[in-house]
Amino acid sequence: MTNKKKTSFKRTEKYQRTGYKFIAPGLLMMVLLIIYPMLYGAYLSFYNTNLVNKWKFVGFKYYLEAFTKPEFYTSVLLTFWFMILVVAGHFVIGFLLASTLNKKFHGRTIFRVIFMLPWLFPETVIALLFTWIMNPMYGVLNSILKSLGIISSNVSWLGSAKFAFPAVVAVCIWKGYPLVMTMILSGLQSISHDLYEAAEIDGANKWQQFLHVTVPGLKPVMTTTLILDSVWWFKQYTLVYTMTGGGPGTATNLISLNIYGTAFNDLRFGKAAAWGIIVFVICYLISKLYRMVLKDD
Repeated sequence: MTNKKKTSFKRTEKYQRTGYKFIAPGLLMMVLLIIYPMLYGAYLSFYNTNLVNKWKFVGFKYYLEAFTKPEFYTSVLLTFWFMILVVAGHFVIGFLLASTLNKKFHGRTIFRVIFMLPWLFPETVIALLFTWIMNPMYGVLNSILKSLGIISSNVSWLGSAKFAFPAVVAVCIWKGYPLVMTMILSGLQSISHDLYEAAEIDGANKWQQFLHVTVPGLKPVMTTTLILDSVWWFKQYTLVYTMTGGGPGTATNLISLNIYGTAFNDLRFGKAAAWGIIVFVICYLISKLYRMVLKDD
């Protein structure tokens, strides 16, 4: 090997070592905060344990229970229904607002900031705010609806099995639509206006332009957004727990709340870990399904 090649090889090795040093802190944090907890959770799922003085190996018992007991099925199906309604609401509102904000009009920037506000507030703050708004005694929602003649007496929005689930879904839609709105808006702005002009010259109407220009242009953004939004709200915990705690009864007992109660109320950490692993697999399958359905031809 010539001296020139040796020098080049050493320089490349030096650059590689420098690169490893730069990524080492991030990699270490990923291992400590993501990979290790996941591996430890998988380990716990094989034990009946309270993490203190009880460690009994049970193998795949909790995994089998999840597929044989109706408690798990009921909670997962409720979570799927919750996710479908929330994500659908996000995309309907997000697409309508993104389409409007993509047009040129006076004060557009101000409206973009205003419509982004729900996403900027912490989930706990929003949950407490809407708990106050929906309070059956002094909540402003009942006052407004009574003044409009829609209801004649106060409604316990979060204390009724009939209204708690729709109320929580509505709040989650309001909280999460800005993410979808922003992603779709960025996708709309990335589509060249020349494509619309060419389609118009070819005789395409607005609907045909939407189907053959807008939809294909938004497909990559829509796929990513759909996966992120679905997984995020499938494992939603904070908003629902703060507003209803999973009640009344099991009306809003999503799988995330069920897992939390199993671990920290019943102190059955092994069972909770097993169910958490199953939820992780479900979220992975959701993303794979979306990619299969929305893949490019």
